Amino acid sequence: MSYPASTVISPEDDYNNEKFNYSKADKEGIGGHPRGLTPLFFTEMWERFSYYGMRAILVLYMVSPIEKGGLGFSVEKATFIFGLYTAAVYFTALPGGLIADRLIGARNAVLIGGITIALGHYAMVLPSISFFYLGMGLITLGTGLLKPNISAMVGSLYGENDPRRDGGFSLFYMGINLGAMAAPIVCGYLAQGQSFQQKLLSLGLNPANSWHWGFGAAGVGMTLGLIQYLAQQKRLAHVGLKPTKNITSVSTNNEKLTLDEWKRLAAISVLFVFNTIFFAAFEQSGSSLTLFADQLTRAEVFGWQFPSSWFQSINSIFIMILAPLFSLLWLRLDKRAPSSPAKFAFGLFFLSIGFFLLVPAAYLTSTGRVNPIWLVLLYFFHTVGELCLSPVGLSTVTRIAPIRLVGLMMGCWFLATSVGNFFSGWIASFFVASSPMILVKMFGSLALGALVASIILTLLKPSICKLMQSTSNVK
Repeated sequence: MSYPASTVISPEDDYNNEKFNYSKADKEGIGGHPRGLTPLFFTEMWERFSYYGMRAILVLYMVSPIEKGGLGFSVEKATFIFGLYTAAVYFTALPGGLIADRLIGARNAVLIGGITIALGHYAMVLPSISFFYLGMGLITLGTGLLKPNISAMVGSLYGENDPRRDGGFSLFYMGINLGAMAAPIVCGYLAQGQSFQQKLLSLGLNPANSWHWGFGAAGVGMTLGLIQYLAQQKRLAHVGLKPTKNITSVSTNNEKLTLDEWKRLAAISVLFVFNTIFFAAFEQSGSSLTLFADQLTRAEVFGWQFPSSWFQSINSIFIMILAPLFSLLWLRLDKRAPSSPAKFAFGLFFLSIGFFLLVPAAYLTSTGRVNPIWLVLLYFFHTVGELCLSPVGLSTVTRIAPIRLVGLMMGCWFLATSVGNFFSGWIASFFVASSPMILVKMFGSLALGALVASIILTLLKPSICKLMQSTSNVK
């Protein structure tokens, strides 16, 4: 297919054209990327602000005594609910992708999802156990519509062989973590900050209800995301407007999947398994690591104390620093860059290093609260691992999945994350703050498991790359 020199090539029209000339493509967005990346960047930023703001205080709210405004749940019950909730959030991405593919299109799915998420957060403002569960249910349904489809929209901005793709997803991931960085600071301060509780008391309000101010701030964040998403619709005029027609599980317009496409789906399936393993360990940040920070770590810097939920911003701060460097690194390496399976293996390896570091820290809790540097170092290595795996995974799925099934495949990708989150909650239930040796075994097992998975994936890398490449030069 040829184009006039002045034509901007639409990736949706020429997605699989190996001769795609990105020099003629849309460069009106952030850092020379397509113009549609800008509104998607900020929508996801605010959605993640809402999600991580609520997540930062969720377990702490559940285990906090009733007299302090919490629910008074045991660690086992709180971490089980947390794991089930986060698993459900990602599980609903599968039907969310299908609904967009078949019925309403990605753009509408993102809008409806965002509205539902905001309503869920506002429900949790009310100090009622019924509204607490209602809010989590609404957030779950809304995220299922928004999360896979906004990622699919980012992927549709790029042609299959556009070298900006991995860099674009790294920037998109930077937006995610910009919201995730600010959220625990804002929502954590409102929920746990002693000075804010004193302000509530001075106004004649119950300081024990400060948790619900944190939940409300999360809802405000999602509302801001919706406002800018609607305000910048012109930048998305060519993306995600219509659902894919006549889609079935294996064919579109009577076109069956080719052998090449089946091989790519097989490669994605293998990566799904390692994605699940990664997130079963990585998502300890919202459960066991949150409890470790709250109960066993000195939450202070030079004598200044801060809410323990602020530790959850460390990962995102490192993302903000490192994501642009990773984006530049993959672009500079180009064809010399490691393959996607190799990046996954690196991600698991760095994840294991982080947990190995926490083993001596867990042992030292026998003498009292430990230095916060242990968690800082853990989050540094986990961030490096995350950047090697998570944005690369999103990019890989949108690049090698059949275009007519990309929404479904993104849903499946988040399904793997869902399973990982469920097991993460189960693992966190073994957390016992009063037993250093249990913590040593727990974090040591996580470290060893991630290391073994990294080694296995390294051995499987040639076979996976062969499936990914098949008849195309896909890396």
